[in-house]
Amino acid sequence: MTPGKRIFDICAAVLLGVVLSPLILGVALLVALRDGRPVLFRSERMRSPDEGFMLWKFRSMRPAAQDSGVSGGDKADRVTPTGRFLRRRRLDELPQLWNILRGDISFVGPRPPLRRYVEMFPDLYAEVLKSRPGVTGLATLAFHRTEERLLSGCTTAAETEAVYVARCVPWKAALDLIYQRQGSVCYDLRIMVATVWRRMPLRRRRKA
Repeated sequence: MTPGKRIFDICAAVLLGVVLSPLILGVALLVALRDGRPVLFRSERMRSPDEGFMLWKFRSMRPAAQDSGVSGGDKADRVTPTGRFLRRRRLDELPQLWNILRGDISFVGPRPPLRRYVEMFPDLYAEVLKSRPGVTGLATLAFHRTEERLLSGCTTAAETEAVYVARCVPWKAALDLIYQRQGSVCYDLRIMVATVWRRMPLRRRRKA
């Protein structure tokens, strides 16, 4: 991460934390009243091939004693009505402003992977994680709906794992490496705006 990007992350996270504090408190209260405790969910993710951290979210699923891997159709019955509302608007990710301030992640970059996938594909993630992971990114925008469609049809944890490893990991990594080659503060801003409005084209227009 360049010094300029880190300074931008800190300033933007502080500003958004102040501006969105009523919303953050409101979401926390909503989860507490409707779904009870814990309000927050944390999961280990990787910011480098050998360095993990705890990623924070508002809880959107009912807790389970044994839980691993990504979420697919096999976990759909655990998503609470409140969680579905939060996920549709990405409000469950508001606590990640804290992760940004800590330097665990950036606003824009590859989504931080679970340790199990980094260990499965060490060479691939050694390249992907040369970029600081982010809350959103090119892969998030371009592949998120496809990933949801692929995984929502899975009915068992084994099927979800197989589909994610075979069809999601390679495509997301390819997009993350495209971002890595052309990333800049301006491109980051474009991705952030597109994440909020989902209207702006991601491709830069080529000059004639």
